[in-house]
Amino acid sequence: MSEQQRFDVWQAGPAYERFMGRWSRKVAERFTALAGHPDGLRWLDVGCGTGALSAVLAARCRPALVLGCDRSAELVATARDAAYGPVRFVVADAGALPVRDGACDAAVSGLALNFLPEPAEGVAEMTRAVRAGGRVAAYVWDYAEGMVLLRRFWDAATALDPAAAELDEGRRFPVCGPDPLHALWTGAGLADVWVTPIVIRTVFTDLADLWSPFLAGQGPAGSYVADLPPDDRDRLRDTLAESLPRDPDGSIELTARAWSVSGIKR
Repeated sequence: MSEQQRFDVWQAGPAYERFMGRWSRKVAERFTALAGHPDGLRWLDVGCGTGALSAVLAARCRPALVLGCDRSAELVATARDAAYGPVRFVVADAGALPVRDGACDAAVSGLALNFLPEPAEGVAEMTRAVRAGGRVAAYVWDYAEGMVLLRRFWDAATALDPAAAELDEGRRFPVCGPDPLHALWTGAGLADVWVTPIVIRTVFTDLADLWSPFLAGQGPAGSYVADLPPDDRDRLRDTLAESLPRDPDGSIELTARAWSVSGIKR
């Protein structure tokens, strides 16, 4: 495991929900609404995490089955506990999906593609799992520009500690942009590839609502904060706060952009 990957820690529970879960569900809802889907499909959710996208698929798309896969047993256990409808979860790596060739009507992935060691291999495996004419689709945060919370965070962190740039998702994950995503999908042999933005509002009641989730050590940003001495942590909080817009009531309204990509298996 590289030093950068050591910081890519996501754990289930309230800490994840406060940091990213409350926003990931909003993106999942927008993602499933982008294109019409017939009822009765067999869906594969790759890198399902706590099951946010699987839950939206079950609620909105009337599936025959949703199979969620994640390499984290802890995240899968959390997803199972919250599951309802025709949804099943298994511990499995994205590079070795537990389905036969062409077993699924659609394979999707939410906010996970960039964390795969080899994203192209993951897309190829998703394509293998889908029948001819089936859809392969995913969405990822636009870390470089559009996910404003994390963009402001890393700008503040690197202003105080230039070495933090090595952990900045905007720098580490160049796949999270329209051109690289389009190239990944066409490289997997998928047809009718399109990439489109999904933008949501991220509203925080006050600075504490925005900052406290970073203290729980979730993901690269939270893990970086957890490693800081208390004084440095406070300086980072104050520097970040200076960069944020405030409404008269103290609330902070930002936006978060994800890029969605989709293609059809020939």
